[in-house]
Amino acid sequence: MIKEFILPDIGEGVVECELVEWLVSEGDVVSEDQPIADVMTDKALVQIPAPHAGVIKKLHYAKGEIAKVHAPLYSVDLSGNSAAEVDAETVADDHSNTEAEQSDEIISSTVLTPSSQKGVQVEEFLLPDIGEGIVECELVEWLVSEGEQVVEDQPIADVMTDKALVQIPAIKSGKIVKLHYRKGQLAKVHEPLFAVEVEQEFPAAVSAGSEVTDATESLSATDDMKEPVAQGKALASPAVRRLARTLDINIAQVPGTGKNGRVFKDDVERYHSGTNAKTNTMTSSPEHDVSSSSISAQSMNTSATDGGIDRVEPIRGVKALMAKMMTESVSTIPHFTYCEEIDLTELVALRESMKKKYSTDELKLTMMPFFMKSMSLALKQFPVINSRVNDDCTELTYLSRHNIGMAVDSKVGLLVPNVKDVQSKSILEIAAEITRLTTAARSGRVSPNDLKSGTVSISNIGALGGTVATPIINKPEVAIVALGKLQVLPRFNADGDVEARKIMQISWSGDHRVIDGGTIARFCNLWKQYLEEPQEMLLAMQ
Repeated sequence: MIKEFILPDIGEGVVECELVEWLVSEGDVVSEDQPIADVMTDKALVQIPAPHAGVIKKLHYAKGEIAKVHAPLYSVDLSGNSAAEVDAETVADDHSNTEAEQSDEIISSTVLTPSSQKGVQVEEFLLPDIGEGIVECELVEWLVSEGEQVVEDQPIADVMTDKALVQIPAIKSGKIVKLHYRKGQLAKVHEPLFAVEVEQEFPAAVSAGSEVTDATESLSATDDMKEPVAQGKALASPAVRRLARTLDINIAQVPGTGKNGRVFKDDVERYHSGTNAKTNTMTSSPEHDVSSSSISAQSMNTSATDGGIDRVEPIRGVKALMAKMMTESVSTIPHFTYCEEIDLTELVALRESMKKKYSTDELKLTMMPFFMKSMSLALKQFPVINSRVNDDCTELTYLSRHNIGMAVDSKVGLLVPNVKDVQSKSILEIAAEITRLTTAARSGRVSPNDLKSGTVSISNIGALGGTVATPIINKPEVAIVALGKLQVLPRFNADGDVEARKIMQISWSGDHRVIDGGTIARFCNLWKQYLEEPQEMLLAMQ
């Protein structure tokens, strides 16, 4: 059966990509999860794996051509290509193998029990795409141990991308036989994260073809796997074997990252690079660990001084993203800041009278829902504050959705989740969303969707202290406001008498390419009116 592989969505808004390199040729036998092609989007280099084993019949693009998302990338013949048959074809094509090597290669990492026709198979869990443009993440915490039985959907690990903390679940039940990374190391997308031993049913023909006593005994050692090394006589295509011979590498020593330990081109090149690195760096200290994914040496770099020891640690995850985004924002957006004070005495009293009745475990009626709803009402009159400008500043897009973000000081760094469609939500609905997002963000487990598509942001720096700030715009937004701390200050009333009033200083930063001082002043005056006179906010609601 000939099946077309349809190029899937490989990033938000990506509709096409450049074919950088085919990793297979027409006529090649490929296995499930084997890398097929490298493609380049406008955001990142992405490797496309095979979802099925089979024979490549047609590659629909030449190197350098533009491939379309949701259109065929290549054709594959699935007829009769079980994993065992694919392995057999691969071995038959490789004339450099001895007959003994061929028989070993047909055997996968499977132990069969002749009476039940059942067995166990060690499968590698490949770290999936966990966010747009993300190619690696930090292993924050293993939630299981080697040898532990897990069930489908059980949390296995917490990993940190440059956007959020993500929990990786098990896709199958089984026994964990190998965790490929240590806490703090960087795990690569589309590469093995852990190995799990799962039960499988096998037909009688497979059982008969696997009656090799020595092989069964040797394969049973997978329960004691400690390193991701090659499975005896390596499973590999002829092209990969030729590459290994060219580089003078014993392919049996190469750790295979494919299904059943299959060795791919990348595995050979990685092994070759690692061998050269060790040769160059381990002459004087053979025990030195030069693993590229290890961060222990980097994180423990210290320098003794008279005042103590300096500690050096890498900038990763959310902190690294913040550094990148803030640098890009201030270098490409001409910022200007506008400050004002707002008298929140009446709003504080209104909120105090309502919070006992409406606050629950799922809904905390803070001041923030009022800030967001009043801001949304003002945005309707001044839509430029809720807009987007393109890179060369030739187009301005007025956004219909008011997705208002709020900066949260989480345990993993600064996160800015946003409440979607504030313009169509009630104050209580906004409050419930804020409660959910704040809880998730403070634990570092906010979902990527909650971090996307923000249109304007609020930074509540006053919760920690401080009155006036100069916030940096959360690009590609065009405005952000910082809320100072609420203070009780003396102010003159209409009769000229001094009263104690609840005052908050607010600081707006705007993109001066599209917002001028007069516009943000008029917008802020309307927002201020809604906050200082809550009845005006209620009357403006639809």
